[in-house]
Amino acid sequence: MFRRKFLSLTAGAALAASVAAPGFAAEKDIVDTAVGAGDFNTLVAAVQAAGLVETLKGEGPFTVFAPTDAAFAALPEGTVETLLKPENKDQLVQVLTYHVVPAKVMSGDIAGKKAKVLTVQGDRLDVNARNGVKVNNAKVTSADIEASNGVIHVIDTVLLP
Repeated sequence: MFRRKFLSLTAGAALAASVAAPGFAAEKDIVDTAVGAGDFNTLVAAVQAAGLVETLKGEGPFTVFAPTDAAFAALPEGTVETLLKPENKDQLVQVLTYHVVPAKVMSGDIAGKKAKVLTVQGDRLDVNARNGVKVNNAKVTSADIEASNGVIHVIDTVLLP
């Protein structure tokens, strides 16, 4: 149960995409930040379907690599619809928690480095910040969007475990 709740919290973090400037205390959590951003409707719907909203509104800290609506739209036809079905909830949770790291990692923490980071899902992501920032095969298009319980980095591709 703890792992499921932790995974839920982490997925919510992935939704955050606030416009708070780095260095300022963010007032909204990851979920509310993502909802307010307007470009994470699919992610928010997925977090709701997976039952991860309360988890991602939790204390954290979380780092969420948040795919945009365009990133979800680029998946093969029918993928999102299939994942959102109630019978596929466990698979959806796995995908969403693969986007969440159970720590706050700002871009300055990894600048110029390559690393493997452990996700809430249990697998590791390859992060390469030597020439721009890539997470596996996804490009970070906007970094360091702070939320009250972590940080969001916007990515252009949905990460699949």
